[in-house]
Parts: sequence; structure tokens; C-alpha cells
Amino acid sequence: QAQLQESGGGSVLTGGSLRLSCAASGVTFRTYVLGWFRQAPGKEREFVAASSDGGATPLYKDFAKGRFTISRDNAKNTAYLQMDNLEPEDTAVYYCAGVPQPAFVGPVYSRGSYRDWGQGTQVTVSS
Repeated sequence: QAQLQESGGGSVLTGGSLRLSCAASGVTFRTYVLGWFRQAPGKEREFVAASSDGGATPLYKDFAKGRFTISRDNAKNTAYLQMDNLEPEDTAVYYCAGVPQPAFVGPVYSRGSYRDWGQGTQVTVSS
């Protein structure tokens, strides 16, 4: 059974950085499509970034480009989301999500494309 566990959230000031981790178990990680989403209070859960093709082609939502970096360590079954130059608007619960490549029909930015979800980790950015 697939399990995803996020960690690394916390509280930072504007301009600060955090690195989120997503540890996966029960999956073949090197062929696992991995996405990061976030949900702010009162808002829909939205796409942040995704890693497919073993990490060869990362994709980002516009607000994440240039500030966030998705990566993965297939040997450790762990994905990361490095977040730099954080802004108060980035405050949200961040979730990692995944689906085995053979079952993936896309698109990567759609919540419905993912089978497995973590519990989320809170990120709070204050000015």
C-alpha cells in the first residue's frame, strides 16, 4: 500500500526558505509521477510543481517558477520541494501526491490525476 509523508514545513519570514520532503513507501519510486499541491485557507487546492519521467522534466505553476525547485532522490524514495524567497501568499498546507507512471493519464496539474496523497505540512510565511 502506497504511503506518502511530508515534512519540513514551518514558519518563516518573507524572503525566507524552506525545503519540504515527501517520503514514499509501497511504490516503485523511480517510475512514480510526483506532484506538489497546496491549499490556503478558504481556497481550492492548487498545483505547485510536478516531477515525472524520473525527474527529467519538472513542471511548475507560474507562481513557483524561479522560486521553487522540485527534485527527487530515487535511491531514498524521497521527493523535495525547495522553496526560496517565500511570500505571505505562499502560506498554505502543502501536499505531495503521486501515481504510478503506468496509471498516469495526466495532466500533471490536475488533482484527479493522482492516486496517493500525503497528510500535508503547514507552511506559514509572515511579513
